[in-house]
Amino acid sequence: MPGFKSIIDQKQPVLLLKTLFIKGSLPHALLFTGIDGVQKLSTAIALAMLCNCEKINSSQTIPFGLGKTGAKEVRLDIDSCGTCRSCRKIQSDNHPDIIQIKPSGNLIKIDQIRSLCNSLTLKPYEADTRVIIISNAQTMNPEASNALLKILEEPPDKTLLILIALQALDLLTTIISRCQQIRFNPIQASSIAKHLIQEKKMTQDKAGLYAALSGGSFSRALKINEKWLRQRDWILTAPGLNRSNRQALPSVLKCLAFAEKLTKSKALVPLSLEILQTWLRDLIIFPYIPDKINNIDLIDQIDQISRNTERATLLSKLDAVLEAAKNLQANTNLKLTLEIMALKLGGFSGTGIQEMEIN
Repeated sequence: MPGFKSIIDQKQPVLLLKTLFIKGSLPHALLFTGIDGVQKLSTAIALAMLCNCEKINSSQTIPFGLGKTGAKEVRLDIDSCGTCRSCRKIQSDNHPDIIQIKPSGNLIKIDQIRSLCNSLTLKPYEADTRVIIISNAQTMNPEASNALLKILEEPPDKTLLILIALQALDLLTTIISRCQQIRFNPIQASSIAKHLIQEKKMTQDKAGLYAALSGGSFSRALKINEKWLRQRDWILTAPGLNRSNRQALPSVLKCLAFAEKLTKSKALVPLSLEILQTWLRDLIIFPYIPDKINNIDLIDQIDQISRNTERATLLSKLDAVLEAAKNLQANTNLKLTLEIMALKLGGFSGTGIQEMEIN
C-alpha cells in the first residue's frame, strides 16, 4: 500500500501531518524523532507523495496543501493516489526533487550539506513541493550541522526539509528550534506479530516472541532469528549479565575478551548495544511492570536476577551501555570504548577504568 495507508500505529503523527497539509500550514522544516524501525522514513516519503500527488493537486473537491483550495469539507482520510507519475517516481526513489541524504560511513559530512546547498539554489525541476529528507540527522558532524543551520535560517521557496533522528537532544538546539518536532512511538507488539504472521508466514508463538523482543521496532523484528537468539545469549553471558551480583562475576580477562571479540566484529556492535540496553531495562522494570519486558522467553531468569541485584547496580550498568553508545556516535576509539563498557558491566570500577578513560 502506498502513502499513509502503509503507516502502522502512528495515528497522531499522521493526523498532525494531514491536518497541517489540509490547512496549508506545513512548516519549512520538520523533525521526526523516535527509535529505529517505526516508519519515520516511510512517513516522510508518504508526506512527499501527498504534497506532489497529481490527482490531489488537480482536484476541486478535496482540500490540499499550500492553500490551493477553498473547499469547506475537511477530509482527514486524504492520501496520495500512489498511481500518478509523481507518486510512482517518489515510490521508486526516482524523483529529481525528492532528495534523500544519508550518512557517508558513520557521519553526514559537510560536503554532503554543501552539495545540498548548491541544489537548493535552483528551482525544483517538476515538483510542487521539493522535499529534502535527512536520515540519521544525529550523525551530522559539527560543520555539517552549522551548514544545515544556514539553510534553515533562510529556507528556499517550495521546499520542505524533514530531519529524521533518534532524539532531538542529539542535534544542535538552534536546529531543533527551527523545526516542528513530531514524535513517533514504538509500534505495538501485536501489530508487529500480525505483520510477521501475514508477511513472513511465521507461527503465532514465534511471531509473538520476535515482536516482544523487537522493542516496538519493525526493522529489529525482521533481524531476529535463531542466530540472533544465540548471539543474545553470548552477549549476556560474557560480561556476566545473566547472573545476579550475588553470584560469581566474570574475571577482568573475560570482560576484556568480550570487548575484543566485539571490536573484531564491528557490524555486531550496534545490535549488541541494543540487546544490552533492552536486557538491563527488563531487569530494572520487572518488579514494577513485569508485563512490559521484552525478553519474555527469559522471564524466569529475569525474575531471579532482578530480585537479587540492587537497582543502583543495574542503573549503573545501563548508564555504561548508554555512554558507550553515545561515545561511539561521536567516533571515539572503538576498542577502548568497548573495554571500558565491558569492565563496568562486569562490576569493575575505580582507578583502573578511570586511567583507561583518560588515556
